Amino acid sequence: METITRIITPEEAGSTVRHILKAALHFSSHAISRLTRAETGILVNGVRSRTTRILEAGDILTVETGDHRPPRTAVTPGNWPLPVVWEDGHLLVVNKPAGMTAHASNFVPDTPTVAGALAWERGTEFVFHPVNRLDKGTTGLMVVAKSGYVHDLLRRSLHTQRFYREYRGICVGCPQPLQGTVDAPIGRNEASVVARMVRPDGVPAVSEYEVLAQGNGMAFLKLVPQTGRTHQLRVHMAYLGCPLAGDWLYGKEEPELIGRPALHSYALKLVHPVTGESLELTAPLPADMERLMKNMKSDHI
Repeated sequence: METITRIITPEEAGSTVRHILKAALHFSSHAISRLTRAETGILVNGVRSRTTRILEAGDILTVETGDHRPPRTAVTPGNWPLPVVWEDGHLLVVNKPAGMTAHASNFVPDTPTVAGALAWERGTEFVFHPVNRLDKGTTGLMVVAKSGYVHDLLRRSLHTQRFYREYRGICVGCPQPLQGTVDAPIGRNEASVVARMVRPDGVPAVSEYEVLAQGNGMAFLKLVPQTGRTHQLRVHMAYLGCPLAGDWLYGKEEPELIGRPALHSYALKLVHPVTGESLELTAPLPADMERLMKNMKSDHI
């Protein structure tokens, strides 16, 4: 099981193990409770320790970060391609293809899933913790934590400079101005089970956009979500009057152009929550969006 190690500084001397776990390493009370029940969950200088132990300068605190229980719900493995673009003992980043959901759904039970693909490769005991979920039709970079602890740390950094996400999209029409910010709250569309809409009583939602190229009645976009609402980028582009190409829910279904909403999680800048390493990853446009770009006969701005 993966661990993290901390050497107690003179400033931390006199603190309890529990204090360091919560204040310095950001373990939740629930996670600490699980660690105390694991034989090697918490070690001080290689020996199992209570959380009430008073630490001295130079003590070596070692803590397990993995999950100490199997997945809550059974995952059905599936032999579905899922490229892994980066991985260590704490997290991995995949390049999710179109048509794949994060988890199994009662609405579409036979759909390929990220959870199932990982279970096929790593076994059904692999606990799946998606950090930035992508819609079924959205392709690109998606972060998966290997433990609830790392998942919690990453979720705290979402929509900050420590976890920057950038998308590419192709929309019908061209938004004006060519660069801007959409600050429009999003809530449920009561006429639909799945759709969202801009509504004054919705939750705050902010997206940045920039037109990178345009032509043939479409525009190629850089999109940066500042918040993380369901379908946010799709809803905001439709709100601007320029829905994403192929977006059957918020625009027009056009399978002759593209068989899904033309949205791709293109770039990720992430500060690793355990090691502090800076990760900068990109995923090239998938083939269907490349074809759509060629059909645009675009003139770059």
